[in-house]
Amino acid sequence: MTTSETGLDRVLGAKTGEALESSLGLSTVGDLLRHYPRRYAERGELTAIAGLELDEHVTVLAKVDRVSKRSMRSRRGTIVEARITDGHRSLTCTFFNQAWRERELLPGRQGMFAGKVTAYRGSFQLSHPEYQLFDSDDPERAGSAVEEFAGALIPVYPSAQGLPSWSIARCVRQVLDTWDGADDPLPAELRAEHRLLGLGTALRKIHRPKDHAEVAAAQNRLKWDEALAVQLVLARLRESAHENPAPACPRREDGLLADFDGRLPFQLTAGQAEIGTEIAADLAAEQPMNRLVQGEVGSGKTVVALRGMLQVVDAGRQAAMLAPTEVLAAQHARSLAELLGDLSTAGELGAPERATRITLLTGSLPAAARKKALLEAASGEAGIVVGTHALIQDRVSFADLGLVVVDEQHRFGVEQRDALRARGGSESAPHVLVMTATPIPRTVAMTVYGDLETSALRELPSGRSPISTSVVPVAEKPAWLDRAWQRIREEVAAGHQVYVVCPRIGDDEQNPPKKGKKKPSTDDGVEEPEDAGAGTDERRPPLAVLDVAERLSGGPLSGLRLGVLHGRLAADDKDAVMRAFAAGELDVLVATTVVEVGVNVPNATVMVIMDADRFGVSQLHQLRGRVGRGSAPGLCLLVSEAMAGTSTRDRLDAVASTTDGFELARLDLELRREGDVLGAAQSGRRSGLKMLSLLRDEDVIAEARDAAQRYVAEDPSLRAHPGLARMVGEVVDEGRAGYLEKS
Repeated sequence: MTTSETGLDRVLGAKTGEALESSLGLSTVGDLLRHYPRRYAERGELTAIAGLELDEHVTVLAKVDRVSKRSMRSRRGTIVEARITDGHRSLTCTFFNQAWRERELLPGRQGMFAGKVTAYRGSFQLSHPEYQLFDSDDPERAGSAVEEFAGALIPVYPSAQGLPSWSIARCVRQVLDTWDGADDPLPAELRAEHRLLGLGTALRKIHRPKDHAEVAAAQNRLKWDEALAVQLVLARLRESAHENPAPACPRREDGLLADFDGRLPFQLTAGQAEIGTEIAADLAAEQPMNRLVQGEVGSGKTVVALRGMLQVVDAGRQAAMLAPTEVLAAQHARSLAELLGDLSTAGELGAPERATRITLLTGSLPAAARKKALLEAASGEAGIVVGTHALIQDRVSFADLGLVVVDEQHRFGVEQRDALRARGGSESAPHVLVMTATPIPRTVAMTVYGDLETSALRELPSGRSPISTSVVPVAEKPAWLDRAWQRIREEVAAGHQVYVVCPRIGDDEQNPPKKGKKKPSTDDGVEEPEDAGAGTDERRPPLAVLDVAERLSGGPLSGLRLGVLHGRLAADDKDAVMRAFAAGELDVLVATTVVEVGVNVPNATVMVIMDADRFGVSQLHQLRGRVGRGSAPGLCLLVSEAMAGTSTRDRLDAVASTTDGFELARLDLELRREGDVLGAAQSGRRSGLKMLSLLRDEDVIAEARDAAQRYVAEDPSLRAHPGLARMVGEVVDEGRAGYLEKS
């Protein structure tokens, strides 16, 4: 008897089961059946070669155009090169010391070719690809191909080295022949209401469809599983939020907030005023506020958050602001102090009567300073406490925490935010205000932030300067990079300052990664990929701050005042560098993404992003927002070796074409794996969204949200619907489930 929980080693054998688990993370029958085809090819239809990416493991359906054999110059042996085409673009398949391939890969033969995309002399190739030819002259081989691809539609699966798509298809077919089906978690009335297939039928049709209509019906059902599971989680979160009251913080007409508003040297935008009114009403209620404020870089979210914090301080309570990095936490503390002026000097001689105190608390503070900050938070002396993850440690306590502000929501896990919320004590739950400068499409907000009310700041305050963005394609036009360094010198000569951002820190010689392992990130930015190896045509390691800074200071930017900033520096050193740059004592700051958010130097006009293809769309948009913050226009240069015609280059061109963060958010979602977008909302081993599109399936998400709300309102624990409870457990990992219980 084969069930969804049966191990693949028992059905397919130990060797195949081990290969599927090690390469694709599939260990049970259910795992394999949820490994859906990426697309479907039809007999006679060729899959586009255009858009392949370096280092990607691909399966292409193509036809052999020509084949040649030659001797290797450097050593004994032969090279067979088969040129395959989809009718528009071509790709080379290379085989070493396998002369017999020339007799098999005859021009005109069609088949599926699988392998890792590498580059040789500026062109993509597949080295030693696996392949499956159709309509072979060999009767035995032809019969096998017909049997394996008997359907009108050929499923093409996400594959891995040594596990091409057709091998996965063979495993799926073997499993389905013995599978006894699965209990359907969806209630019968829900399936009938939305005309959904049964789960067993949907899983069979998704892998072995007769036509596109069967694919569509199966996909619709499987999308419902993913959408409903996530919406059930969020519905339970919303339901549980009513259990613990929040401290009511009504606005005072004669308090600190009123004093602050009276001193503002600028007028709030219409969006800032409207959202401020919403936040004020939320804070005045006993139901905990859970609000997301999203807005463009520089749209004034900090002022909105500060006004909310001052309302809480007026009510006799405290506010905490959590930032993802120490650089940003220190920057926020300074910015809040500058905005408040002497209203932040409580306890000092000559301080205004209604002043408060801002305390900075980070993990690397000296012992005496940390002890003082802890006492100010615990005693209530500090009305506003700003910090990093250090704020959620058990040793940190607050006298009366009324509001938690989380900056850059996407940089924190759910459990981290929950731990900070718990700092308010067991009797009440503080209000929560979440901010992000990464605009989010409505469907993403419905799914990722379904337990939050959302507000959007779309307009920029007056005085912001325009930012132009250009791609610098160094592989095609190396002279453009020389011109970029000249432009920096021109900007510095005009009295302006420049950022140069790199993906990693460098100095890896002290602790080189082991072969085959990824070196963990040592900063707040891009993960450092393993070294592809010198002297090969594979992708080189990303550029490093320390290397680039040395090269620039001794080369194209010699004579300029260069500073270096990265996450490995001590907190005092980071702060000193940022202060020097803000004061105009440095011309160029070479940094990692520690400058991505919150850093505000109006005199900085140019942002050069090295290896820009190593960053996501949102990161590029965030980094670009560090310039153009003063009266002079900003310039962002995206330096990349990405070749024209690849999706990587298309992504950079799209960033260069618009500064509309909401438009870029949709683009980002289209380009990324959608399961990644959920982050901690779906972080289990089997939890990524594999079928549901957060952009294209808005109707399914909305209907699933309504259904989830109905089921949870009637039965919060889902005891009457064990299938739904089981489905939630399959989507949500143990840590997230624990968070739900704590909520």
